[in-house]
Amino acid sequence: MTMARPALDPELRELLADMPLMSELTPEVLAHLRQLPSTPVESLLEHRQVDRREITVPAKDGTPIPLSVLSPAGGDHSTAAPCVYWIHGGGMVMGDRFSQIDIPLEWLDRFGAVVVSVDYRLAPEAGGTVLVDDCYDGLLWVAQHTAELGVDPARIVVAGASAGGGLAAGVSLLARDLGGPAIAGQMLVCPMLDHRNATTSSRQYCGTPGVWTGEMNAFGWRSVLGDRADAEVSPYVSPASAQNLSDLPTAYIDTGSAEVFRDEDTDYATRIWAAGGQAELHVWAGGFHGFDALYPHAHLSTTARRTRTDWLTRLLSRDPGAQGH
Repeated sequence: MTMARPALDPELRELLADMPLMSELTPEVLAHLRQLPSTPVESLLEHRQVDRREITVPAKDGTPIPLSVLSPAGGDHSTAAPCVYWIHGGGMVMGDRFSQIDIPLEWLDRFGAVVVSVDYRLAPEAGGTVLVDDCYDGLLWVAQHTAELGVDPARIVVAGASAGGGLAAGVSLLARDLGGPAIAGQMLVCPMLDHRNATTSSRQYCGTPGVWTGEMNAFGWRSVLGDRADAEVSPYVSPASAQNLSDLPTAYIDTGSAEVFRDEDTDYATRIWAAGGQAELHVWAGGFHGFDALYPHAHLSTTARRTRTDWLTRLLSRDPGAQGH
């Protein structure tokens, strides 16, 4: 029997009607999706005054991890800029450092932020903690090169969407437990946080085609974790399994009411509050997974994006010494 589900926002429902949807991912479908053209970042940069630098940093095992550094051209270099460290989505099995890059580019426009986007390795070719370790190693490079980048070390924000949101949460946990780098805030956009895939919203979005279904989520997690038992899963990979959510950077968490990740995302915010931390949570009524990335000009999407930017405005304008965690 199909479970009842929250209704989609009417405008989004109409837009989604023209999109081909799937119920499940398979290795064959994943191989096909990976062959599709990458995000054309050049078209996003052509009307912006942006300096672009491509570098690689070594992972712990020596593998080169690509980073794209996008900085406002001709800006005021007398004041160090904020930095958005961007981690892309794609279920941990697809995508690249330019996926959803239009989201942080809005913050480059608004705040003069330096955007650094990381091309972490993907599952199933890489698994376990490799993905989050790659992201953390990229952040370490940023923190070690703030002067060169013109970045204010007290205003580094870790941000990501979907799988990237989950990895951003994992990076924030790693930074806390390993003693740095300092993170001013974590922006978790519809984050993929819980490998157990067992919430009510996970079950609601099984058995029907969608942008990201419970079955697709299970495929993504199997690709990363293989046959590991729950007790063997690192909380840095699956942040919802972390026992301790205290002393984390202030968090912004958003999700849709009509998506797989709704309940694990709201629970994560609740547990941060319970641990004495700060989180701002938004559940967008009628939003499906990734609605604002797919249809950025829909009314609900523009509201969600503006609300995130408003939060960043408040965060980045504070005295770093008064931010707290």
